[in-house]
Amino acid sequence: MKKLACGLGLVALAACGAPEDDPELMEPDVESGRAAAIEAELAAFAADPQRFLNTIPRKEGDSPAFFSPEAIASGDFLKGKDSTRQDPDPKADAWQPHDWAKNLVDSYELTRLGDMYQLKKASLAESPWSDDYWPLYAGSLAKRYADPRLPSGTDWKKITDYVRTTPPQNPDHLSPAEKYDLLVGDAAKTMTNYNINTGKPYYDRDGKVETWMGQCHGWAPAAFMIPRPKKVVEVTAADGTTKIKFYPADIKALATLLWATARAPTRFIGGRCNVKDPAKDEIGRIKDAACRDTNAGTWHLAIVNQLGRGKRSFILDATYDYEVWNQPIYSYDYVYFNPKTNVTTNYLSRARVAVSDFPEDKFAKYRARGTTHIVGIAMNVKWVVETRPTQSPTDGPERDALSGARYLYTLELDKDGNIIGGEWLQNAHPDFLWVPPKEAQARAYYEPTSGTWDGRSPMPQSWREAARRSSQHGQPLAAIVNKLVELARQ
Repeated sequence: MKKLACGLGLVALAACGAPEDDPELMEPDVESGRAAAIEAELAAFAADPQRFLNTIPRKEGDSPAFFSPEAIASGDFLKGKDSTRQDPDPKADAWQPHDWAKNLVDSYELTRLGDMYQLKKASLAESPWSDDYWPLYAGSLAKRYADPRLPSGTDWKKITDYVRTTPPQNPDHLSPAEKYDLLVGDAAKTMTNYNINTGKPYYDRDGKVETWMGQCHGWAPAAFMIPRPKKVVEVTAADGTTKIKFYPADIKALATLLWATARAPTRFIGGRCNVKDPAKDEIGRIKDAACRDTNAGTWHLAIVNQLGRGKRSFILDATYDYEVWNQPIYSYDYVYFNPKTNVTTNYLSRARVAVSDFPEDKFAKYRARGTTHIVGIAMNVKWVVETRPTQSPTDGPERDALSGARYLYTLELDKDGNIIGGEWLQNAHPDFLWVPPKEAQARAYYEPTSGTWDGRSPMPQSWREAARRSSQHGQPLAAIVNKLVELARQ
């Protein structure tokens, strides 16, 4: 065993600059089953790059399929997503400001691949919480998810007519929006009607409301920006006598709607493409810079710095993978592969290939200027997906649902080992990445400026008035949502 001048153990060795790929200091090499699966995919890429680039990354778990088979086959799901997005419209190629990892992450400290070896695997202490995406066809938060008489199917008019005209047999069957109106004493049911009518323009125009339309763009940030409601709470309505039970699912719903409708600062990076079938080169790589989405090097820098080092989630939106849209990331785990031999390894020295020794590189003409070495990465990523709301009196990570995929890509390193670019081995990969700043808050237009509410007594009149005004915009008061969360965590 080598004698070392400072400390013992991997952490100490890292502090004094020990090489991360010394076989005497590293973990065992890649488990044989995982290595065989990755190497089979790499062999498929080598045999037919054009075909492999157009395949979907290998999935783990079940992702919600929001889009109809017809929309997927035609590519119309791309147009549908873009019609509901609220994001920038960058046109530049990778490594322009819209694709700099430092513009996304909380703290941008790691740029050298060799310095990331202790963060090749990372997960959050607790997963962001799962919730429904509150589809518009069911009336969004006006959906009486606990009412056994609620009409089934996806007919917006049939479902919402029932909510409008049929009182529930049990007060516990009220929807989250109806409970909110009762809580703030809104006899006009402004919040309920707002949610019901979110699907009306689409129904009037098309005679239907697409099943993918919902509030996932609010759930994704709320799931880690707002603490998990852990238990049912009973609060007093505006009339001073009625008691209302808010289950964790009801509180999550209000948090989701708050983040969906109220403006909050957000950081975005990535590309955007409105083309159903973008042109490709001779190996199947997409030509249009905007349609190539997030650069592979940007992705690696972002996930390692944000989730690995910063221990905070961010949101993945993969346009070219219709099953993934606005999902908060929970964990990642990667190994290297040698892009020349397609052999997987845990040792960077065995995966790093000099450009001068790799004339057969299929992406050679696209490599970033200054690239001296290329390294392959096979990364397993897990994200949180939506679940159906229930009246469970408690909630915890065991009730969350996870899905994931394996992404294959190569990284381009400069002479100092810094990541300066990359290439995806499949066109279906992370598109937009976005995250609210750490201290960001979503707030309604008319938040109360005075008074307090303890949940045991009716809320102040000023709160009720602010709530009714904000409900016209579909915005629950952050003050009310935060109090319900606080009570549900006591």
